[in-house]
Amino acid sequence: MLSRIRLYLKNFDWLILAAVILLITFSLVEIYSVALGQENFSLLNFKKQLFFAIIGIGLLFLFSFIDAYSLKSLSIYFYLFGIIILVAVLIFGSVVKGTKGWFNIGGFGLQPVEFVKFILILFLAKYFSGLATKIKTSRHFLVSAFSTFVFVFLVLLQPDFGSALILAAIWLIMIIAAGFPKKYFIIIGVAAAIIFVISWFFLFKPYQKDRILTFINPTANSLEAGYNISQAMIAVGSGGLTGKGVGFGSQSQLKFLPEAQSDFIFAVIAEELGLLGVLLILSFYSLFFFRCIAAIRRVNDDFGIYFIIGAAGLIFVQMFINIGMNMGIMPVVGLPLPFVSYGGSSLLSLLILVGVIENIIIKSKISY
Repeated sequence: MLSRIRLYLKNFDWLILAAVILLITFSLVEIYSVALGQENFSLLNFKKQLFFAIIGIGLLFLFSFIDAYSLKSLSIYFYLFGIIILVAVLIFGSVVKGTKGWFNIGGFGLQPVEFVKFILILFLAKYFSGLATKIKTSRHFLVSAFSTFVFVFLVLLQPDFGSALILAAIWLIMIIAAGFPKKYFIIIGVAAAIIFVISWFFLFKPYQKDRILTFINPTANSLEAGYNISQAMIAVGSGGLTGKGVGFGSQSQLKFLPEAQSDFIFAVIAEELGLLGVLLILSFYSLFFFRCIAAIRRVNDDFGIYFIIGAAGLIFVQMFINIGMNMGIMPVVGLPLPFVSYGGSSLLSLLILVGVIENIIIKSKISY
């Protein structure tokens, strides 16, 4: 057992872990900084995030030692569990900011959709890996699309448009990786347009419509629907090269910037640490993606390749959308910045994803 642990640690990708831990460190520093500006100073969120970071890193190491290919064989059971928890949260969940998507457990909010993202990647990686030597047909396309749509539909009922968008993006990334013919992507484009129109008239709440309209013209209503974007853009632009210093950001400390610890934490980083801080954050993400790409080239198992593509794709898309939200080039859809935004469910699920990636990398290095 001890020799097996040594072998695993020897083949562990420590650069991926370093990138993740550095991003979490930035998160803790900025969550602490935002707390300084609260009227009733409280480190509760900082302590919660630190707790979830410690637990999450423990889970990362645990899943790096669990055979990822045993998880592959259980993917259908994970998928069914994902449906159950999404239905359960609609019935028994708590409403937070207009979305019925949380379980309240012992004072902690647990958001099932964050773990469903992991489940979908696992399920699709298993499904597409079984098609590696086969011609991709309309049946395979429809099965994967329907499997994803079940999750998307249940998440839209909460309603959580941002997470539904990410689930759809995971599927899109995976079918691109699977090599489906171009005609299927034309179908996706038409279907997406139809779904958007239906959602606009029957599913979207007024505040969600306002967010989209504000994205089109962010200065039209900067004191109401466009307030968040306007304040975030001010914060990003005011940081300059080196920033105003941790705890000295006027937008975050004077509470002009809403959701400063979660959706708009990137704006806090840009304001307090400036362009240099932003480049540092982006360099950590770049290191993570570079190591994932390097791993894909080495992994000789289709399931492992699909899983890493799906996991890295999830983190990239969510990072891109969140940063775009903060800079006014993407609509505000309530998505956290991976590893950085406040939120235990998101952090735990992402660290589990990284743990599985590590196991796949380790397996690719060990010769049996």
